[in-house]
Amino acid sequence: MKKAIKILVITGDAGESFEILFATHRLREAGYTPVIAAPAVRRLNLVIHDFEPGWDTYVERKGYLVESEISFADVNVQDYEAVLIPGGRAPEYLRNDPAVISIVKKFSAANKYIFAICHGVQILVTAGLVDHKKIACYEHVKFEVEACGGIYVTPQEAVMDGRMVTGKTWQSHPEFYRLVFSCLKTNDEKTEDAAELLKMS
Repeated sequence: MKKAIKILVITGDAGESFEILFATHRLREAGYTPVIAAPAVRRLNLVIHDFEPGWDTYVERKGYLVESEISFADVNVQDYEAVLIPGGRAPEYLRNDPAVISIVKKFSAANKYIFAICHGVQILVTAGLVDHKKIACYEHVKFEVEACGGIYVTPQEAVMDGRMVTGKTWQSHPEFYRLVFSCLKTNDEKTEDAAELLKMS
């Protein structure tokens, strides 16, 4: 039986509903096991960020509820193939959590894939991972990215730079997840090739 491949999803209260649910559903559909990590194991209150005519920024509404499955303190990076950081308002405060920054830095140090969309990029900024990297993110996070040495990318909806994939907003899901699953498929193929070589040796 093929071992379940786990993807860590970092969020908390005020995470963006669509980005979190879309991520977990698409990952399950493709045969991966998403694991939602938060400050504590409990029910999380998500939000909906939408774009309406006449507004200069997004509007926020109460969203769905989801259960987190592991606390940041209990995360072992070696258990996961990649980390995915959705947006919403959660990254605004999670970037100040030393445990979150430590997790993301460990993924980078282990040369594992890092996926972030919309405001999720704020966590990459705080972790010092955007310097000289091409980054797609929500337009009002552009200043933070550029101030920390990143290269804001537009009009592309999503971009891959090394082992990092970033996207602008949930409207970028098609482009973002095309890159995400391309990365995961490549990793799967390398793992399968390595397993075949071990059988032959």
